[in-house]
Amino acid sequence: MNVREATKNDLPDILRLVHALAVYEKEPDAVDATEDDFAAVMFPDDGRPNTYGLVAEVDGQIVGIAIWFHSFSTWTGKNGIWLEDLFVDPDYRGIGAGRALLGRLAQICQERGLTRLEWCVLKWNEPSIGFYRSLGAKAQDEWETFRLDGQALHSFADESAANSSGANASGEGAQ
Repeated sequence: MNVREATKNDLPDILRLVHALAVYEKEPDAVDATEDDFAAVMFPDDGRPNTYGLVAEVDGQIVGIAIWFHSFSTWTGKNGIWLEDLFVDPDYRGIGAGRALLGRLAQICQERGLTRLEWCVLKWNEPSIGFYRSLGAKAQDEWETFRLDGQALHSFADESAANSSGANASGEGAQ
């Protein structure tokens, strides 16, 4: 098995595994992303990437992915890694691909002076939770994840724009 940085040529396999992850997480129709979307953030034509990927290969076949980006801690004043997705093809689980992908991310943190490696896991995903605990990872149970997306995001943005239309540059008019 080999773990390496993802390349633009890996995008079809990355997207294939993202779709497989969606099926595993009981959201088979949730993926809207395209290869072009991934290319724009991971391999932009201009500027620097803001999203990165690692792939795990067995006999030249990509069997696992880790998609990540930099986070920031105001408490440490340092960046970290937010692992957006870790997924290993079910046919290749148990051979160390997930551990190798996470291990490489830990090495990247160490090499770059990053202070944290963080991710979320669905509460029902006991096999993954057990795996993460076996590595020494600790659940951040005191935190609750929140998300604004879809229509709720658009409605709130529109409401905020309407409420701030009378505000000046100093922020007056904000609630």
